[in-house]
Amino acid sequence: MNARVSADAPTLGVAARAVWGKTDRRGTSPVGWLPLWRHLADTADVAGQLWDHWLGRAARHRIADELPGAEADARTLLVWLAGIHDIGKATPAFAYQAYNLAERMRDHGLGYQRDLIKADRRYAPHATAGHVLLADWLHQQDWTDPHPFAVVVGGHHGVPPTDMGLRDVRVRPHLLGGPAWQHVQHELLTWMTQRSRAGDRLADWNGVALSQPVQALLTGLVIVADWIASNENYFPYLLTGSDEDRLRTGWELVDLPVPWRPTAPPANVDELFRARFALPTGATPRPVQRTVVDLAETMPTPGMMIVEAAMGEGKTEAALAAVEILARRTGASGCYLALPTRATSDAMFGRMLSWLRRLPDTQVGRGDRDVRLAHGKAALNPDYDHLRTTSLPSGIGEDAGGADIGVHRWLAGTKRTMLSSFVVGTIDQLLFAALRSKHLVLRHLGLAGKVVVIDEAHAYDVYMGRFLDRALEWLGAYGVPVVVLSATLPAHRRAELMKAYDDGRLGPPPPLTWRDRGRPQVDPYAALRSDLRYPLVTVSTDQRGAAAISCGDSGRGIDVTLRRLPDDLPALVDLLRDRLAEGGCALVVRNTVARVQETAAVLRAALGPDTPVSVAHSRFMAVDRAAKDRWLRDTFGPPGSNNRPHRHVVVASQVAEQSLDIDFDLLVTDLAPVDLVLQRIGRLHRHPRADRPARLTEATCWITGADWSVEPPQPVTGSRRVYQPATLLRSAAVLLPHLDGMPVRLPHDISPITQTAYGDAPVGPESWQPSIVEAETKQRDEIASKESKADSFRLAGVAEPGVPLIGWLSGGVGDAEERVAQGHVRDTDADSLEVLLLVRSPQGLTLPPWIDGGGVLVPTSSPPRRSLPRMIARCTLPLPRAMTAADVVDEVIAELEQRHDLRAWQDSPWLAGEVVLDINTDGTASVAGFDLHYDPDEGLRTTRATP
Repeated sequence: MNARVSADAPTLGVAARAVWGKTDRRGTSPVGWLPLWRHLADTADVAGQLWDHWLGRAARHRIADELPGAEADARTLLVWLAGIHDIGKATPAFAYQAYNLAERMRDHGLGYQRDLIKADRRYAPHATAGHVLLADWLHQQDWTDPHPFAVVVGGHHGVPPTDMGLRDVRVRPHLLGGPAWQHVQHELLTWMTQRSRAGDRLADWNGVALSQPVQALLTGLVIVADWIASNENYFPYLLTGSDEDRLRTGWELVDLPVPWRPTAPPANVDELFRARFALPTGATPRPVQRTVVDLAETMPTPGMMIVEAAMGEGKTEAALAAVEILARRTGASGCYLALPTRATSDAMFGRMLSWLRRLPDTQVGRGDRDVRLAHGKAALNPDYDHLRTTSLPSGIGEDAGGADIGVHRWLAGTKRTMLSSFVVGTIDQLLFAALRSKHLVLRHLGLAGKVVVIDEAHAYDVYMGRFLDRALEWLGAYGVPVVVLSATLPAHRRAELMKAYDDGRLGPPPPLTWRDRGRPQVDPYAALRSDLRYPLVTVSTDQRGAAAISCGDSGRGIDVTLRRLPDDLPALVDLLRDRLAEGGCALVVRNTVARVQETAAVLRAALGPDTPVSVAHSRFMAVDRAAKDRWLRDTFGPPGSNNRPHRHVVVASQVAEQSLDIDFDLLVTDLAPVDLVLQRIGRLHRHPRADRPARLTEATCWITGADWSVEPPQPVTGSRRVYQPATLLRSAAVLLPHLDGMPVRLPHDISPITQTAYGDAPVGPESWQPSIVEAETKQRDEIASKESKADSFRLAGVAEPGVPLIGWLSGGVGDAEERVAQGHVRDTDADSLEVLLLVRSPQGLTLPPWIDGGGVLVPTSSPPRRSLPRMIARCTLPLPRAMTAADVVDEVIAELEQRHDLRAWQDSPWLAGEVVLDINTDGTASVAGFDLHYDPDEGLRTTRATP
């Protein structure tokens, strides 16, 4: 293994070799410490290996393009920065921490005033001190502005220094040391500069306006190199042995996967889809899929593609095909698939694995292809959990360069979510890229080498949209190709997404000046705001703006009749009794869980045992929710299953809207934003069936959840809490012509209905206008408030090249764990709180008896053993917002924590920090003034206890 170390590097003096860099906290080292020079050499050598063998081509090119010596310069710069990252440890402020080692340094002339350093050392954390030392040293090399380079050293602990932090060090020079210390600092810097072969390049790098994205990438790589080189399992604290031997042993132990390199694609679209996807016999790519593939081959790179097509048109397969093509064109070495929820992420993970097994690689025998499922409960996914300990065989033959699939143990560690090559997760993981938080550069490093796919783009509200826009700006600046998928994307949002990406890809447009007065302003995105064609694929152009290409639909159109239904449960009972008289499967979608449960109870009592009624909503334990989703897909999925019942009613919340391939004969839905109504309609007559009951052969959707007897119609209270009243009123207005007799033609009417509902023009009868105007005024005020709230923690936009990342994360959320960070990228008035549901018995707490392996006693005074912690973790249950509101959540948590002493669980990665909700054997419990009842078929019910 060649570490590419210069043979001309000077020999360090005895004082420089005495500076300590790490101490043995585990007590396993025979010497108890590691010299700074050795850790710097280890880190530099690991950085070189990361560049040569782990970092993908796209990220390498992004860095290299800004340097005069291209890739050779980029590698040298990275190795050099990694090799000096801890120079701030060669200071009294750092050395003070280990008295014996500091005294050893004093013996070699590196003394300091102990009391003075003790009083002030907090002002000079070693990363910030290192920034100052490097900047001063480069100034002595006649550099004009060293800070875009020095900030990589200053930020290697996850947060770049602030101007105030740098000033605090400079006004206290005793923290950096006197002449003897300065001599050692310069000696170490000179030694590593020569060792890394950067000495001949410094003059050429002076004046390079290093961009913020490149500063972030370099910082992220230095952090990864530092973490690997700091791991005693890979690089033990030994003073003997050569640098080359240490590198060879350590690199073989960490065993990072090599980046994916796509092969040349099959000759045509048909062959590509046959090779990558398990298509039904005789199936061929649909028009939108062909258009996506064609555009992926020709669109500018970097660039963004927005795919708008009806539900069930194969957008996911089209996106995966685009990923392969764009990765080959740009050098991307993986992808991130972003979904709205954990449930949709879990479903997509299985589809991604199926695709990966068919995905070839130019490198035959490359080893495992690393994957990651990225959300808080990923380990509960059986496919992902299986991959954590085993590999799955590839479906590609050896000659095609196939690879096994696995979860790499080091990359699966905390804060490394995005560093794996192929990642599926919730949209939150992408939004975190725009949240000012510690170690943000690692998230950016992971994203910078991928193709990013954003599914269900219509599902993200204004608050999340602010973070999404900023994330897209940074993705554009990194040159990351992006594919956005939606069935019902408002046209104005289409333009906003493209503009955000262009602001990063091309830089923000120049500000207007007095010379622009009176000149007509051209909006390059104006055409996107008014384009009503559908299906539609929009791609970036070389300059600002975009090209929109219409494509044919697949001929799977359907006419859907809309009808009003009073928000009256007896009316719903009469409707279902009549329409299901000859059999059939009906879906009733409610906007709140409370309405789901109330409706199901009434229907069950009124319709009797001949018409089974089931529920689906979010308030189930994780294991029960997963079983419920499987049951829905197996029972109401595409034709071919023998499980479909003669007659059944499912009452569901919004969980039925997204990524579930389910097909019902009749739909009843609460009034909702029109794009969500259309998503729900996508579950009606989704697949051709020859055996639908005669009364249900016409696709009919009944709209309820509103008082239709008044003008404008009044949505029910629960719906107004979940959705903006103005959005509900505009939805009712655009659906009005169809409620009065004109069928909705899918997919033909999806775009006109969606764009009209989210446009600026008045909609609905004249008599509705005062109410709509009042609601829209209130909505604008609330949107402005949400945008302001989001901006409190949102990352700044990409600055001009040469502006250092100093203060980049100031005022952020710090080292927030995932659940806290999620609260900053999603708009909610209440905290989210999940508990572990266990059953109280005379013997103690047990796993719920109805789950696989249930009824087992759960110890609380000792750590649960073997597989039990994972089984307990599968019992996660979200509490309703009524119990997590600001005025009650502290009382709820305090009462739950008082019930059981769980200190013995805190060392378990599955159970640490969790809270238990214990229920009686009949499913009941009382907590902080709430009466609760859990049933595996009905989920959690909560009511305020009667005083």
